[in-house]
Parts: sequence; C-alpha cells; structure tokens
Amino acid sequence: MQRIRLRYTKRGRLRFTSHRDFQRAFERALRRAEVPMAYSAGFTPHPKVSYANAAPTGTGSEAEYLEIALTEHRDPRKLWELLDESLPDGLDITDAVEARTSGLADRLTASVWELRLDGVEPADAERAAAAFSAAETVEVQRRAKNGMRTFDARAAVVSLEALGPEALASRADRPTDKPCAILRLVVRHVTPAVRPDDVLSGLRAVADLAPPVPVAVTRLAQGLFDDETGTVTDPLAPDREADTAAPAAGHPLSGVADSAAAKAPE
Repeated sequence: MQRIRLRYTKRGRLRFTSHRDFQRAFERALRRAEVPMAYSAGFTPHPKVSYANAAPTGTGSEAEYLEIALTEHRDPRKLWELLDESLPDGLDITDAVEARTSGLADRLTASVWELRLDGVEPADAERAAAAFSAAETVEVQRRAKNGMRTFDARAAVVSLEALGPEALASRADRPTDKPCAILRLVVRHVTPAVRPDDVLSGLRAVADLAPPVPVAVTRLAQGLFDDETGTVTDPLAPDREADTAAPAAGHPLSGVADSAAAKAPE
C-alpha cells in the first residue's frame, strides 16, 4: 500500500465551504481521476483519507494537508495534476509527496495566519497588536457544547504584528479609497485551540479594536514551529528528504540493480 500526502488550498469564495463540503468534493475528484484508493473494512467501506487540522469554515488557507492510501503505486506529481484538474477552482492541490515518514499530524504544531482588517487604520491595528503582545494574559470567551467557555488567548500566540505599507500595496483587490490593515499572526496549536477569531476577540478586549466589516482570514502556513528561527517549517520536507536519500525505495525495480551489482564480476 502506498501513502501520498497532499497540500491543498481554500481560496476565494470556496473559503466558505465546510470541511464536510470539501470531503465530498475531494472524494468526487478521486473517482473522476480514477485513483486506486484503498478502502476501509466493514459494512460501509469508505476511501482511506486522513485529514489533518482543517481550517475553520469561512477562513481561507494556502496550507491544508491530507493523506490518502492507494492499492497501486502512482507517481505523486501525476496524481497531483489529475486531482487538481478534477477539483473546482479555489480548491487547488499545490504539493504532493510519497509518505516516507510517520506522524504528519504531529508535525502540524503551529500556523501562520494573515488577518485583513478593511476599514481599520494601520496605526490603530499596530497599537492593538502591541497591546495584545504586551499583555500577560488575554481572556476571551467562546461558546462550546456545554455553554460559554473562558480561556487565555495570549499564551498560544507566538507573535502578532502589523505589516508595513508594502504589504498593503501588494493587495490588488483592496479598496484604495478606504483604510486597511494587515496583521500577521503565528499561533501554536494547543488545547483548547486558539483560533484567529479568538485573537480578534482579544484585540477587542485589550484595545477596543472592532473592525467595521468581517475580517478576511487566511492561513499561510502550518507545520512545526522552529524556536531558533521563529518560523513555521514545511511539514512535507521530511518526506522529500527521505525520498532524496533513498530515491529507489518503493520502485518496482529497486532491488534489481542491487542484485545485479552484487553478481557483477570484480
């Protein structure tokens, strides 16, 4: 059985698709692309697809991950192209590797988010981000199954900063006659999970920052957080490195060359 790990996006209007909506769209794409999927056992077999830490409904993402299990060997690049053609625009496959290591979900320990605040002056966003960062704790509330839950949204936040004018200038879709601020957020995946909307609630609590329109939230990356560099690393990198170290592993002829070399005369 071969396992393939994929990175995909949720862009544009498709940021409003739920995780269940994406599952249905992806399973249709698997059928259209005639992917030789492995199926679970039991009375209701379903394709073996593992989704890891999906973004909340309403948020965009450039870094969603999943893993599929195949009954036949396929080239990850060709599989990537076939699935991307079978998915609607906005749900795009952007990377594919053969799984050569374990624990993909364990490598998703932090996320980088971009928060676009239309109608907010950049200076106001900068002051609010500084107030949030300076606070020891920022208590927020979220409705849970058992009622309202209060928790600290500050501890999980590695960094929160307002981007400069150059970041704003690169957004061609931003209205030019209205103020707009861009915040960059790096947050660790903890329990309970701290989401971008929790941080926005925290900004309202510590700095009275209340954007007049809904904030556009996009996940830019997720992976292991590197404490030395302060960056979130690519979770598929270990698989690529393992593939480079053993390029012939899993190939149907991988053992032939070694056998021939062993029998060759000196």
